[in-house]
Amino acid sequence: METYIPGILDRIKGPIALAFSYQAEDVAALHLLLRYTPKSLELEIFTLDTLKLFPETQGYHEKVEAFFRISIKKYYPLPDEAQKLEEQLGAWGMRGSLEDRHACCHVRKVNPLRQALAGKSAWVTGLRAAQSLTRKGLQILEYDEEHRLLKINPLVSWTDQDVADYLHTHDLPLHPLYAQGFKSIGCAPCTRPVREGEDSRAGRWWWENPEHKECGIHLKKPE
Repeated sequence: METYIPGILDRIKGPIALAFSYQAEDVAALHLLLRYTPKSLELEIFTLDTLKLFPETQGYHEKVEAFFRISIKKYYPLPDEAQKLEEQLGAWGMRGSLEDRHACCHVRKVNPLRQALAGKSAWVTGLRAAQSLTRKGLQILEYDEEHRLLKINPLVSWTDQDVADYLHTHDLPLHPLYAQGFKSIGCAPCTRPVREGEDSRAGRWWWENPEHKECGIHLKKPE
């Protein structure tokens, strides 16, 4: 399980943030950050509360805060945008088309992420290249043109087993839905358990083609 995060963080000069989305990978990344972030760096742990999360996710949020003795800041969609979206699509309308689903993700995740990353110099994620077709080209260090900051993916080369072993070794808390067959946890209307033989993100937007399975916050601009 290679991670170069100590050497990378030593070169960062401004505030950094970890996007915590309740995945097993995020718990590992959080553990690494709390262990290796220099005291001179300002670190914010944040999450995007889409207002469509599983009930179990809130309980897990509180469990992680208590376990690590930290506060995870929540960023929400703008109330007027969320209300307008709900009126247009209803509770499940994001499944109607790829355009509708992208519109939902834009309001609930993409726009709040801009607020979360404002003023930051680096953004740490739990992304891994092995997770899905859309993430095969990931690099440990990337420049995010949209937010104009460094994007750090310390677990990029980790396998599913690497993540499981790390959590077991350090006795880290896991989202309770993993015990019900979930391997990637997002919004309740758009996430299901994973079937045998499927990749770890097959339960996300399962009605769409594999190449479309991103919410928009990790997509690169076309060259």
